[in-house]
Amino acid sequence: MDAATSLKKKLALPLIVALIFILLFNVNLPNNNNKSIPKPSGPAGVCSLGVSEQTITPLKNTKHLLVSAYVDQRVKDLDIRIIGIFKRDSIQPLHCVFCCTNVLSKTTPATILQHSDHFGFPFTTTDVMCQIPQNCKATRVTLLTTPDKESASDSTWLPIRNQKSDRQKEENMKFDFTVCISNLFGDYNNVLQFAETLEMYRLLGVNRVVIYNTSCGPELDRLLQNYSQEGFVEMVPWPIDKHLNPSRGWLHSEHGGDVHYFGQLTTLNECIYRSMERSRYVLLNDIDEIIMPYQHKDLMSLMNTLQNQNPNTGVFLIENHTYPKKTFNQNKWGPLPQWNGVPGFDIMVHIYREEPNRNIYHPHKLIVQPRAVQQTSVHDVLMMSATKFKVPPDVCRIIHSPIRTPTDPPLDRLHVDTRLWDFKDKLLPNVIKVLRRAELLRSETQN
Repeated sequence: MDAATSLKKKLALPLIVALIFILLFNVNLPNNNNKSIPKPSGPAGVCSLGVSEQTITPLKNTKHLLVSAYVDQRVKDLDIRIIGIFKRDSIQPLHCVFCCTNVLSKTTPATILQHSDHFGFPFTTTDVMCQIPQNCKATRVTLLTTPDKESASDSTWLPIRNQKSDRQKEENMKFDFTVCISNLFGDYNNVLQFAETLEMYRLLGVNRVVIYNTSCGPELDRLLQNYSQEGFVEMVPWPIDKHLNPSRGWLHSEHGGDVHYFGQLTTLNECIYRSMERSRYVLLNDIDEIIMPYQHKDLMSLMNTLQNQNPNTGVFLIENHTYPKKTFNQNKWGPLPQWNGVPGFDIMVHIYREEPNRNIYHPHKLIVQPRAVQQTSVHDVLMMSATKFKVPPDVCRIIHSPIRTPTDPPLDRLHVDTRLWDFKDKLLPNVIKVLRRAELLRSETQN
């Protein structure tokens, strides 16, 4: 073998190894002109960046906040509804721009609709309506303060939800009832009432409970995480206190702050649109309230009757009844379980009902068909496409068991109401089971 042949054999193996290394690890070799490989740029690159993963997204160059975007073809020529929280004295023209299969659309003017209920607070729930340009299969949307779409390069995009055909909407209507709990905040830790209320709703036929959570106590957080893993509860992070000074009250002149009751109005509206294509009915109420049928075994039986009697109705108003905490003679009414070590109180002992004063304004809560509602407040609907009906309290009423009540009426002015006890043979074992699963029961209560 000559020297040249020997040298070729010695070099062949290292060259093969180097080639394999380049192919496997995608090593970029410099070309003869010493130019780097260009990165994708232009509209397609813009569309692929900056999609918000937050539930509250600041809108650039404004004092406003964006929450979510939904398809809404009920408003003529305005296809997309963006739910936000806007500062009322700083409204300016806005422009919509879409990602159309990863390509920027032209801008279209936005229509801004402030909700009429804001209770005097500087910030209010606001809908921004956008029209999708023709031949645009939109997947994301953002808002601009100028009609120049090039300024979208550093904007944050919202994914567009509820994009389904009518047939798909019917096929995906997998829930009969969704309960929307507007806000948890502070150190609220009423575990026992929460567990009893959720298990009561399960017995009444509720399929999903959506909770907007700013903060809560550690034991309640453990309970809710357990419900979330099971799939019965959907937790929506709601860090409103990171963006505004939220009020703990409902009236700005009395309570101050930037926005009503930790953004309660916004979360109720957001929950309606979140549930619009997946739930036949939505219940809008607080966690210390149970919308309870009195002549039917569950909510579906109730709604079948109400809809047959009121076929064009999409909003049902349920009267609030307060059940203040009063001691009662357990020897007379029978023993109830002791919940040693569980934070909160037992709503099963709230059997005394206060009759509302109907000579003054008396609040209701709502059961709605979500597709019939465009805007809602706490106690009534602001915009809808159907009629509404006040349900007689002997048919259905709210069992409202607050932590405290503004008045303390004597027993002779209260009515005994043990409707919850009709369910206790199933309710109490279910509550024990869920508390034990979340490791919130003391060992002596597990026997």
